[in-house]
This record gives sequence, structure tokens and C-alpha cells, in this order.
Amino acid sequence: MAQSHREALRQLFEVAEQQQGYFTTKQAKAAGFAENTHPYHVQAGNWIREHRGIYRLALFPSTERPDLVLWALWSRNRNEEVEGVYSHHTALSLYDLSDLNSAKLHMTVPAGFRRNSEIPSILALHFADLPESDVQTAQGFKFTRPLRTILDLIELGTVERNFIRQAIRQAFDRGLITRQQIRNTPISGPARKTIEEALRRAA
Repeated sequence: MAQSHREALRQLFEVAEQQQGYFTTKQAKAAGFAENTHPYHVQAGNWIREHRGIYRLALFPSTERPDLVLWALWSRNRNEEVEGVYSHHTALSLYDLSDLNSAKLHMTVPAGFRRNSEIPSILALHFADLPESDVQTAQGFKFTRPLRTILDLIELGTVERNFIRQAIRQAFDRGLITRQQIRNTPISGPARKTIEEALRRAA
């Protein structure tokens, strides 16, 4: 194997390893794989084409939630920066904070987020400019922190209150949110009332 090809493989694996085996067309090119060779690697079974401009290393070990990386990469901007942050129902499920289930993946994207192509039906997009302090990073994707997640669900207004109260109590019991954090966070009156009622019942 030529040294340059071996180096390209190494670089691509390093990128893909951080993204549960996934990588983009631009990332493959940056690693040293010319774009006109990409169809060959798919046909040869080295890569699996998962979506337009997104591939996965065929031999990479399977992971628990590869879908979260796939759609995070879909949300990247022209600078290859992931803009989507999993939020609302999806973030709540990542913390295992309630029995609430959703058929869609909820993702918050910047207010100025635009796509020329159709939004994938699996995604429910919410538009907001999240501060970095409300976001945490996993392997290949981002999601909102517990208090931000709960506040988003309260504001959404479509989730039954018993699910919200369950999430608040469990987050508090597990130390994912604290009274100090609640005091220090700008929260609307109705949302603060919902949180305080849930915590009173938990006491």
C-alpha cells in the first residue's frame, strides 16, 4: 500500500472515529481521497453511502445511536460545522428522564438556518440561537443540557404536564439540575411556576 494512501486511510479513520464511523465528502477529500474515487470505495464495499455527502466506514463497529451522528452531520454548514443540537423530546430521552417518546428527532438549529433541499421527515426542527452554556457534546453530536431541555418542552406547550413534572423530579433527584441553577437562570413566570410545583411535590 502506497504511503500516501495509508496516510489518507489513517486520517479518515481518525475523523470517522470521532463521529461513530461517519464522515462527509469534504472530510474524505481533506484526508486525501479525491472526490472522483468516492464511488469506487462505495462499490468496493469500503464505504456505505448513508445520505447525500455523508458516508460510513463499512467495517466500523456498530454503535447505539448512529442516527444521531448522521443527522448532526446533515445539519453542518458550509464550513463543515455541525449546527444542529438535539433538544426537546430527543434530549430528554438521552438523559432517560421520562417515559415520553417521539417518532421524530427534535433538533434546534440557529435562527438563520437554511436548507435548499427538503427537510428529512425524521427531523422536527426548532429555531433558536442557543448559548454554548446550554449545549453539551457527545461522540459526534450535540444536545441541550437538562434544564434547557425542560424549559424548551414547557415553552413548546404540547407536552402533557405529568411528563414535564416527571422529568423535573428525576433530573433534580439525579443532580442533573439544582435549585441554585434554577435560581440563576432567567426563566419566565409560568415556567418557573411549573418547576417549583414539581419540586414541591417531590419534597
